[in-house]
Amino acid sequence: MVSTVIPVQPFDLVIFGATGDLARRKILPSLYRRLAVHQIPAGARIIGAARAKMSRAEFRKEVSDALLEFIGEAGLDKALVEEFINGLDYVTVDATGDNGWGTLAKKLDEKPDHIRAFYLSVAPALFGDISDRLAKHGIATPASRIVVEKPLGKDLASAKALNAQLSRNFDEHQIYRIDHYLGKETVQNLMAIRFGNALFEPLWNSNYVDHVQITVAESIGVAGRGAYYDKSGAMRDMVQNHMMQLLCLTAMEPPSKFDPDAVRDEKLKVIRALEPLTIGDTVRGQYRPSSKEGGYLDHVGDPNSHTESFVALKVHISNWRWAGTPFYLRTGKKLGSRFSEIAVVFKAPPHTIFPQVEHHRGNALIIRLQPNEGITLRVTIKEPGQGGMRLTEVPLDMTFAEALGADGLMPEAYERLIMDVIRGDQTLFMRGDEVEAAWAWTDPIIRAWDDAGTKPLPYDQGSAGPIQSYKLTSSDGHLWREIEA
Repeated sequence: MVSTVIPVQPFDLVIFGATGDLARRKILPSLYRRLAVHQIPAGARIIGAARAKMSRAEFRKEVSDALLEFIGEAGLDKALVEEFINGLDYVTVDATGDNGWGTLAKKLDEKPDHIRAFYLSVAPALFGDISDRLAKHGIATPASRIVVEKPLGKDLASAKALNAQLSRNFDEHQIYRIDHYLGKETVQNLMAIRFGNALFEPLWNSNYVDHVQITVAESIGVAGRGAYYDKSGAMRDMVQNHMMQLLCLTAMEPPSKFDPDAVRDEKLKVIRALEPLTIGDTVRGQYRPSSKEGGYLDHVGDPNSHTESFVALKVHISNWRWAGTPFYLRTGKKLGSRFSEIAVVFKAPPHTIFPQVEHHRGNALIIRLQPNEGITLRVTIKEPGQGGMRLTEVPLDMTFAEALGADGLMPEAYERLIMDVIRGDQTLFMRGDEVEAAWAWTDPIIRAWDDAGTKPLPYDQGSAGPIQSYKLTSSDGHLWREIEA
């Protein structure tokens, strides 16, 4: 299967924080890959902007080293690397002062017909300063786009303040709040499966769905970034954004059309229909020291920290489609493996004609995000061979890398999302009211944890989190799915 690549219009992409880790690890390699498949047109320019004093040649050398480190020599074409590097430029810019902005404006004015996009790969504290100076120096045009990374606030008040800062200089249709989870092929395929096939949508409701599990497990800890992480925790770092988006795409009503605002309107309805959480609906944890390394408290340098590295939630959605169907969410650091999936578990048949079967599990649709993106449908069949009607469960598996062949290799999420910015397509980006609604739901339970003053429960590194998290599911007669390696 050969995918169709449609080139975008000529553009100038300014990456603020171009010498930082995110730019080197994700943004610049993603842009190289888009050039390699001929999606980036001739004449497009990528301009690095940062406070470091650096020549264009030095910046190009740094980007060349980054491509070698994060793509690898085997994945690079010498001629394409040279073409990509030759399209790079660099400007030293003071985000909180006026130095360098005139130089940047002059460079962009050389190509007045180019689309202008500004990627703010910087600390959120600089978002307002940069957006103000883009407007002050006449760099931001009515057709410009601005891209901001999480965290998009730390609570409702700060999220509103951030939205107000950005709205001073950009209209909502120009603001792209990026969540790389939405750029994953499997996440987008969730919408295709639901709304592009008559098979699933009639069953996608509480009449047929027993429960839904969403797991985002990470095998790494917070060593090296403990001071930052301890100010957020799993709820702020993962649930409020990434997992909320997965929940919304799973639970949303069919939009009237595949249009950015139509899709985001339905996601917003899901968030507003979430029932308030109680402490009894949650389990929080911190990973213990192991024989090989320290625990969470060691990594953050605070023996009294109450910040969670693991959280599990039982969530209910108060609407006609999902009344009575629990959604179980869990995420954590130092779990058994790096593993993310959405499992939609259907109810068992209302009557079984196979009395010898003691327990008949329902079908399950498994959307696997990482590793090995793909979709699996668990079905019950007769076990081959003699001996009567023996039933077994087997997966109907669609692992994309295998099914689509070499030409269907999974693009990085950032590749799709950055090209969507250039195209002006906001479907896979969060709207301001969506971010605020997510914080409005998240804030009360964080305050309840703070008021209770209880420490998160300890759990072993390499496990599935605190054993108490199993009570969230077992009280309803369910079990968490295994965190697979």
